[in-house]
Formats: sequence, C-alpha cells, structure tokens
Amino acid sequence: MPTAAETENIVNKALAGLGEIATLPEITVRIIETVENPKSTARDLHEIIKNDPALSAKILKVVNSAFYGLPGQIGSIDRAIVLLGLSAVKNIAIAASITRLFKGKQLTKEFTARDLWTHSLAVGVASRLIHKQIHKQGGDDIFLAGLIHDLGIMTIRQAYPDRLTEIVDRVYETEEDYCAVETEILGVDHQAFGAGLGGKWKFPRHLRAVMGYHHCPEQLDEDNLALVRIIQLADIICCRSKLGFYLTSHGKALEPEHLVAIGVNSDQIAEVIEQLPEQLSIVESMMS
Repeated sequence: MPTAAETENIVNKALAGLGEIATLPEITVRIIETVENPKSTARDLHEIIKNDPALSAKILKVVNSAFYGLPGQIGSIDRAIVLLGLSAVKNIAIAASITRLFKGKQLTKEFTARDLWTHSLAVGVASRLIHKQIHKQGGDDIFLAGLIHDLGIMTIRQAYPDRLTEIVDRVYETEEDYCAVETEILGVDHQAFGAGLGGKWKFPRHLRAVMGYHHCPEQLDEDNLALVRIIQLADIICCRSKLGFYLTSHGKALEPEHLVAIGVNSDQIAEVIEQLPEQLSIVESMMS
C-alpha cells in the first residue's frame, strides 16, 4: 500500500491535469458556502439562485417530482426553500451540477458514462430507502451522498482513460476485486481520487468521507461511520442487482453483521430491493 504522502502525490497529479471536472460551477460553490454558513438565511440562498434560470427550473422540477411528494405544485424558489430547507436545496444544486460530468462516450466496450450515472442514482435511491427503514423520514443528505460516492471513477476517466479501460476490462473478465486492481494499476483506488476531488470542491466533511471510504468505512471515526456504512450497503445492493456500472462491489455479500451495525434486518433490505426499480425510474426522470 502507498504511504499517505505517495497517495496525495498520485491524486494531486491527476487532479492537476483535469479540465472542467476539477471545478464546480461558481454558483454551486456559492450555494455550498452559503448553506454551510450558520448565519445564512433563506433569502441569502434565494438571491443566489434567482440569477440562474436553468438552475431555478431544475430545482423546481425536482421539488415538484414524486421524489418529494409535496402537496400541490411549488411555483417559486423561495417557496421551495421554505418547504425543503437550505440543505435540501443545496443538495439539489450539487446534483444538478454534477449531472454534466456523466455525459459522453463509452467508458469501456461494456460500459458507458451513462451506466455510471445510473449506478450513482441507484445508490442514492437505495441509500435513501435504507435510511427511511431506520428513521422513517428525511434522507436528502443521504441521497446526495449516494449520488456522489463514485466521483473518483470520473476523475480516473478524465486523467487516465486508457488505464480505466484496462481496469474495467480486467475486472469484467476475471471478477477480481475492483479496488485491488485499481491500486495495482494506478497506485491508489477511486476512493482516494474521490476524496481528493471532494476536498478540491470544498465539500462538507461527511461527503468527503463517503467519497473516500465507502468500501472501507471501518477506517472512519464514529462521526461519519453510520452514514458511510449505509452508502456501502446501498452500493453492494445496486452492484448485486447490476444497476448500471456494477463492478465496484460485484462480488460482495450482504453480511448479517453489516445489517446489524446499521440497524436493519433482512426483511427491511428485501423491501428496499423491491422498491428500488420504481424509485430509480422516478429519480431518472427527475434528474434528466
């Protein structure tokens, strides 16, 4: 395994050579900074969003989707902010911003960038469904965490497209552990690139933890452990169901001790798996 310094050097070298993926749109950065500031108000957020008609339209589309199930149509951004809260609107803005990264050509001969987007959406949906089994409500942050968990793969796609093809083709043919093959070929796996990108984008700590540890949450402290375990479980469910790009956790089992650690049972997970296709269809329409 590389040292921390070697890992940082590999990641920084990759990030330095990226194009548009290395930067979030300025308005998204301002939204994150505003929401993370405890002194900010709904009016502060509204003042930023109202100047971007495309983002405003996307937020209203999401707010009025079956995903939220709000009574009646919401026709204004200020009303959406009041009903959902600053954090939920921030999450929608981030999700809308990263959609663009998944457009384009084949990742490899077996998978497209769209397949990775489908997987990311599926993990977001499954994470939210698992969260609802535990807490009965909420889960907006959970959905975004699931959505962004594999952004490290997009970093690899931009920086080392040929090596990504080599990794994916090998795992597809041999069924080796995905992260182990990445580490052998690149020196680190997609989690390290994800954590680096999350830091560059100034994401909150819990989102960086998801991007950097969703295959090894046991390495985290208690603060973010529960969240990342949910994302890990959702990722395994979606890979086992072959929803989109499924290689990263394709050989992992749903271990009983994993379920116990999160606080769910096998019947609840069966319910999540049953609800997942319909909920994913809703979210794919919402994010199109």
